Amino acid sequence: MTTVEQTIGAPLTRVDGPQKVTGEALYSYEFPTPDITYVWPVQSTIARGRVTEVDASAALALPGVLTVLDSGNAPRLNTDAEVSADLFVLQSPEVAYHGQIVAAVVATSLESAREAAAAVRLSYAPEPHDVVLRADDEAAYVPERVTDGGPGFEERGDVERALAAAPVRTDATYTTPVEHPSPMEPHATIASWQEGRLTLHDSNQGPRFAAQLMAGLFGLDLDAVEVVTEHVGGGFGSKGIPRSPAVLAVLAAQVVRRPVKIALTRQQMFALVPHRAPTIQRIRLGAERDGRLTAIDHESVQPRSRMLEFADQTVSSTRMMYAAPDVRTTVKVAPLDIMTPAWFRAPGHTPGMFALESAIDELAVELGMDPIELRIRNEPELDPGTGKPFSSRSLVECLREGAERFGWERRDPAPGVRREGRWLVGTGMAASHHPDYTLPSTATVRAEPDATFVVRIGAVDIGTGARTALTQVAADALGVSPTRLRLEIGRASLGVAPFAGGSMGTSSWGWAVHKACRALVEEMRGYAGVVPDGGLEVVADTTEDLQERADLSRHTFGAQFAQVRVDADTGEIRVDRMLGVFAAGRILSPATARSQFLGAMTMGLSMALLEVGEVDPAFGDFANHDFAGYHIAANADVPKLEVHWLDEHDDRSNPVGGKGIGELGIVGSAAAIANAFHHATGVRVRDLPIRIERSREALRAMRDLAGERGSGVR
Repeated sequence: MTTVEQTIGAPLTRVDGPQKVTGEALYSYEFPTPDITYVWPVQSTIARGRVTEVDASAALALPGVLTVLDSGNAPRLNTDAEVSADLFVLQSPEVAYHGQIVAAVVATSLESAREAAAAVRLSYAPEPHDVVLRADDEAAYVPERVTDGGPGFEERGDVERALAAAPVRTDATYTTPVEHPSPMEPHATIASWQEGRLTLHDSNQGPRFAAQLMAGLFGLDLDAVEVVTEHVGGGFGSKGIPRSPAVLAVLAAQVVRRPVKIALTRQQMFALVPHRAPTIQRIRLGAERDGRLTAIDHESVQPRSRMLEFADQTVSSTRMMYAAPDVRTTVKVAPLDIMTPAWFRAPGHTPGMFALESAIDELAVELGMDPIELRIRNEPELDPGTGKPFSSRSLVECLREGAERFGWERRDPAPGVRREGRWLVGTGMAASHHPDYTLPSTATVRAEPDATFVVRIGAVDIGTGARTALTQVAADALGVSPTRLRLEIGRASLGVAPFAGGSMGTSSWGWAVHKACRALVEEMRGYAGVVPDGGLEVVADTTEDLQERADLSRHTFGAQFAQVRVDADTGEIRVDRMLGVFAAGRILSPATARSQFLGAMTMGLSMALLEVGEVDPAFGDFANHDFAGYHIAANADVPKLEVHWLDEHDDRSNPVGGKGIGELGIVGSAAAIANAFHHATGVRVRDLPIRIERSREALRAMRDLAGERGSGVR
């Protein structure tokens, strides 16, 4: 086998680029399927209660309608399945949230299904509902575990004593709103039954996990379920598992005995796709006058549904970010009449680090200290939460590199003093953090007699560039050009593989691919490099390798910088530029990595200034359930973005040296912008998003403060 130039780290063009730009790439809804039918959900118009009657007569009389499903006639699901309660679709007349699927129409055309769904008449027995998160909710409690497996409550030392003794203290409450994941491709499924076997063409982030879930729900053996997920137009966590519309499609196909399609409209996605939970976070910090933290108290109150406990890991970053001897972290969840919140890009860490990094900035102001120096002064040698050594921790290097690239030394330490015409200008920064997760995976590599190779793994590319990165890993491990490789991904039947979430996809899959390819190289040596006529195939499994890894604290880090300008007359906010410097091990595919960081930083900007799900207390739904009312960053909102990464070597992570990056870039970006807003105006806004209304309030406060100072009032 001829050695070729190293592929990992080279700016390889996306291997699936030609397919995507020519339209050859097929997304889940696009697979040609004969005898297709369509299902359209009927959604609840109440937030709590029960359906007392379903009048389907008018719908059934319309042309092309095959059936109307409701809780009285839908096939029964396996109630013993270990799945989210949200997925037991049409199994009960009980209504748990506004927009829940309470009936559905199956028809021979999409138009017929939609028209008939509007003709279904429902009667309800409504009950009083509550959808508003409150910090003092008496029903709120501390869960035993949060979503990363950590405890809901943890305390090291005596936080109250340490706070009382601290010479410098801050105490503030920060809020983040409901945020909706809004991938370009909506949730979409084609469900087909054939001789007791179920095939799903489904837009999800993990075909193997999706197959396991569906097998459990429908009482099937795992090998009787195939899930095909060849191309996905974004997920952001919302497609981590199949959602209720996918289950509905399977139920409908079971009834009509024909393949069934469903693709959510943008409006339906706001009701049927889980959102990021809102938070109310109180952070108290205690420090010595030299800036060394003595105490951290971080409490987050967030909602859960009445159906299922979901406790986001909002305080988990706080447990290990900074060296403070006394730390208390608490998550409280309040049961509300809502859909169960779920994962959304860097779940928990994104809102949690907004609060923590805003609080650290407030402490820096209180101390009169540079916020970068404050963070460096509290850099831990070991993981403060576990006492374990870090496999790598390059946060300080990111802070210093970012400061140099951003021109931080030119920053005026005093807030609210820099003015350019009518614009108030400020700069801010924040740290980024995300755990480095890796899960067991299998991969198969086959050498063909024609000197080509086939790599098969149950991975999925949700737009991140996983196909390209895995191709580069395989090419290097085999010592061949990427042109001699064919990568097959996106099917449950390709073997055990984790989903594309938690920034663990490429690190988990890449390890398995590397191991299989190296084993194949060894196998071929026994044949003097000549592949026999039947080919050679090797299967690798990383389960034991992961069990043998050193017990270390594994994370990725970064530093985010932003320059913000605020119109002193109108309150208009503009972000001039953003810089992110990251340390995430070996960057396998620079072109796709840069795209991931840029996209994540843009989402952080959108979180800081635009995105908010407006909860309607009267009806229990969202008042802004489309892109006309739910605003996300568009081209005009996105400033000059710069991304850099350190050449970090972490050989104790995995043999490839790569870590996850998809979520790291969003963490801290909203805090950097909020801190820059404070630096521009001298007024702190602790509630996201910082829309123009809040900006104008800040300007009024700024003028009032200036008036008090001018009159001698302190």
